[in-house]
Amino acid sequence: MTSLPLRADAPWLAPLAGYSDLPFRLLCREYGAAVCCTEMISAKGLIHHSPGTQDLLQTLPEDAPLVVQLFGNEADIMIRAMEPLLERGFQWFDLNMGCSVPKVTRTGCGAAMLRDVPNALAVARAMIRTAGEGRVGFKFRLGWDAGAEVWRELAAALEDCGAGWLTLHPRYARQGFGGAAYWPALAELRRHVSVPVIASGDLMTPGDGVRCLAETGVAAVMYARGAMQNPAIFKEHRALLAGARPAAPDRSAVRAMIRRHAALAREYSNERTALFKMRTFVPRYVHHLPGVRLLRQGLAVCHDWTSLDRLLDDFLGHSCNA
Repeated sequence: MTSLPLRADAPWLAPLAGYSDLPFRLLCREYGAAVCCTEMISAKGLIHHSPGTQDLLQTLPEDAPLVVQLFGNEADIMIRAMEPLLERGFQWFDLNMGCSVPKVTRTGCGAAMLRDVPNALAVARAMIRTAGEGRVGFKFRLGWDAGAEVWRELAAALEDCGAGWLTLHPRYARQGFGGAAYWPALAELRRHVSVPVIASGDLMTPGDGVRCLAETGVAAVMYARGAMQNPAIFKEHRALLAGARPAAPDRSAVRAMIRRHAALAREYSNERTALFKMRTFVPRYVHHLPGVRLLRQGLAVCHDWTSLDRLLDDFLGHSCNA
C-alpha cells in the first residue's frame, strides 16, 4: 500500500474552509507542500448532492497526494459518502473532529464529537472499514473545554482502530483560536501512540514549524493560517531544515506569487469566482506591508482583472511587473 509522506521535511497544507480549493492547493504544491487536504466537506451534503459540495472535490493528477476531509457524526452516512469517492479514485480521508465553528458544532459535528467519544469511535471504525486501515486520519483538539480532556483516550482508541495518522490542534474547542496552542500535548501524544502524529496550531512561520518539530518530536507539521499568509512557507520550511536561512519574500516575490495564484484561479474557476477569491487572498499575502487598509478598500470595489492589476501595481510597485 502506498503511504503518505509523514516526515519532518514533508509539510502538509491543512483543510481550510473557503480557502484550500484546487488553485490554492496547486500553488502551495509548487512551493513545496507535500500533501494537501480539501476543504472540509459535509458527508450529508455529498449524499444529498447539495449545491457546491461536488465543487470542493475538484482535482487533477498534479494535485496528489490529496486527503479528502469529511465532517459528519453518523457512521452510516459516512459510509454512503465515502463509497462513491473510492470508486472515483480518492484514496485518503480525514475526519474533522476539530472545527469549533458554531454552525458545525450545533449539528454535533466537528469538535462537538469530542463530547461523545463512543460515537466518534463508531464513525471512525466505519470510515476505516470502508477505506482500509492506514487510509484514514483524524484531526481533533484536546477536548471540548478545559477539564474535559479526551485526546489521550481518543488517540489510543483511534490507533487501535487502524488510523493512518493523527493530527492534534492542542487547544480546546471552546477556545477557538484564542490563547496559545499547548505544544507539550503534542510531545506527550507522540510518546503515547505509535501512529504518526501531525502538529497543527500556531504554525505561522517556517520557524514555528521547525521549532515545533524539534520541541515535540512529531512526524510532520500541518500549516494552516501560516500558509494562507505565505504559500512559500513550505519552501522556506524545507530550506530551514536543510540548514539554509530563507530570506523573507520581497515585494517582487509577493507580486509573482499573486500573479501565479491569479493564473491558477482563472484556469480552474470561473472568472467571477476567481476574482472574488483573489480579493480575499491578496490582503493576507501583503498583511505585513504598510497601507493594507487602503488596499482592502480598493479591492472591495475591484470588479475586473485590469483593475486588480492596476491596484497591485500601485501597491507593490511597477517594478514588480517583470
